[in-house]
Amino acid sequence: MGVDYGDARIGIAMTDPLNIICSPFEVYKNNGIDDALAHLCKLIKDYNVDEVAMGLPLNMDGSEGERAVLHRQIGEKLAALSGVKVHYIDERLTSAEAEEFLIENRVRREKRKEIIDKIAAQIILQTFMNNRKGD
Repeated sequence: MGVDYGDARIGIAMTDPLNIICSPFEVYKNNGIDDALAHLCKLIKDYNVDEVAMGLPLNMDGSEGERAVLHRQIGEKLAALSGVKVHYIDERLTSAEAEEFLIENRVRREKRKEIIDKIAAQIILQTFMNNRKGD
């Protein structure tokens, strides 16, 4: 499962059972960390997720700021609550990449707002999967 965590919305992506193809799954309205963690834990259980790729918002110079620290804290809580391993993936340009993809595919601006977070989550998950192939 890929997670693009945001204060207002959480983009979520999933893989097929063989971990070959990752797809956008949903955009979840963030009603607070506890609610978000409960929702993510339910998805982990319902879809037999064994690992999570969580976007890590690094500064452009690669350093970790307040947002990265918050994402690591949320990831640690998610790992503790769900029992799955959480991997952190550099998400610096995922939203821009998702936006560019949607524009190239002529998705209207109003529709882009609805789906950009789950496309960003898909990019995070695909990056994680690609990095694993190199291991």
